[in-house]
Amino acid sequence: MKNLSIASLFLATILIITGCSKQKSATTGWNYNDPEWGGFEVSDYNEQITAPGLVFIEGGAFTMGRVSDDSRFQWNNVAHNVTVSSFYLDETEVTNQSYREYVYWMQRAYGEEYPERVRAIYPDTNCWRDKLAWREGFVDYYFQSPIYDQYPVVGVTWEQASKYCIWRTDRVNEKILVDKGIIQLDLTDLRGETAFQTDVYLAGQFRGETKNELENLDPSAGGEPRQVRREDGILVPHYRLPTEAEWEFAALGMIGNTYDERIVEHKTYPWAGSSVRSANKKYYGQFLANFKRSRGDAMGVAGNLNDGWDYTCPVKWYFPNDYGIYNMAGNVSEWCMDVYRKDQNPIGGEDQNPFRGNVYRTPTYIDEEIAINDTTGSIIYKNVDDDLNRRNYRQADNINYLDGDYASIIYDYESKNSIDDWTGSSNDEEEIADENNNMANPDSVTNMMYRRNVPSPNVSSLLSNKVRVVKGGSWNDRAYWMQAGTRRFYEQDRSTSWIGFRCAMDRLGSRAGK
Repeated sequence: MKNLSIASLFLATILIITGCSKQKSATTGWNYNDPEWGGFEVSDYNEQITAPGLVFIEGGAFTMGRVSDDSRFQWNNVAHNVTVSSFYLDETEVTNQSYREYVYWMQRAYGEEYPERVRAIYPDTNCWRDKLAWREGFVDYYFQSPIYDQYPVVGVTWEQASKYCIWRTDRVNEKILVDKGIIQLDLTDLRGETAFQTDVYLAGQFRGETKNELENLDPSAGGEPRQVRREDGILVPHYRLPTEAEWEFAALGMIGNTYDERIVEHKTYPWAGSSVRSANKKYYGQFLANFKRSRGDAMGVAGNLNDGWDYTCPVKWYFPNDYGIYNMAGNVSEWCMDVYRKDQNPIGGEDQNPFRGNVYRTPTYIDEEIAINDTTGSIIYKNVDDDLNRRNYRQADNINYLDGDYASIIYDYESKNSIDDWTGSSNDEEEIADENNNMANPDSVTNMMYRRNVPSPNVSSLLSNKVRVVKGGSWNDRAYWMQAGTRRFYEQDRSTSWIGFRCAMDRLGSRAGK
């Protein structure tokens, strides 16, 4: 026992000495986190926390698109292999209660001085109306009544859903800083221009009240504390809408459908098999999603309902898939981040985390400081300047890349290569002038792309750069639309009673979530 006590004391001494020792640079041997050695700081955070409401989705390779016959013959989802990085996705669709919290907060922050900002985010409850159906009860009560608190919010445009993601990011990061005692939470006189915003805070332009900020180890700081930085690893990345590839990958939930790095069966729905009914003996024959079985049959007959819901249902109804996420088929369709194109896998397109819709932006500077909008308190962004010296991109707006810009228009179909460095080869001055005019107008480029080879000049496409991908079937759809590979589009500034959304977030670091 005496020897054991001595050994324990010796071990404790070693731990104390080790704990007090400074981390050293493997490159220079200098101490980290030591003002006497320059004060370069290294954080102890080495894993990303799971933010509220999210589920970790381990990524991997999968076959995106339809692997069964396309009964509508649209050919807009031809099967192709892609890899999706690990990411996070909401466990459920965003609910009426969650969205009402957003509206309430915006009302407090902006309602008095800028009521138009609140009106701009309010769901269109009139989306429930139909010229030949009675739905006034939903118009009056669906969004407001506590009875529908845990039902998916609808009547929200893609633009509104994107703004909700920004607001949610700010509230989550604000709470992290409040919990750590770094900033002061004072909502007695909440004003939008002084409210916490993640990007504004990280830019050093936060206008709220600080509390106990971090010790600044930089000797030149004169002992003044500092704000949290990205290097500290404390704040979470932005909430956002999922890409189409992410949504489809998460919906299939193939983490429970693999063996020894082989996908045993390519799923059609978020569950195994080709039926919309449960094959489990305990629940045999029960419907696995909320959809319309046939015309006039939305939920079955009295005394023997099939899926049990004629319109939307609570977001945690039915079984979750193997990732633990609910209603990735049926209930409501969901917005994705992508701009819609019929060809989701253009020749030369990316096979890792594919996405169409990149428009690169950067903060605006005034007198060497990041410019802040006095009305909203937000950073003023602008598109990045065109940079012809880059290899990976050359302009801010890349929505039409390989689809409507010069790289598409002059595609060499014999060599199967697009010509990125095109400088003009036509001798027709009028033709060159038309091409230059189209490059200055992205919508004209898109129209030119989709009217190309069309016999009649009066025929044009419904597609534009403001049309977004919609995935998953809804309460108003047949089983066909619940297949993970099916896809549709809808204008980003319009809403409907059958489209909702859920949020996603990048996963930083380990792809295995460990």
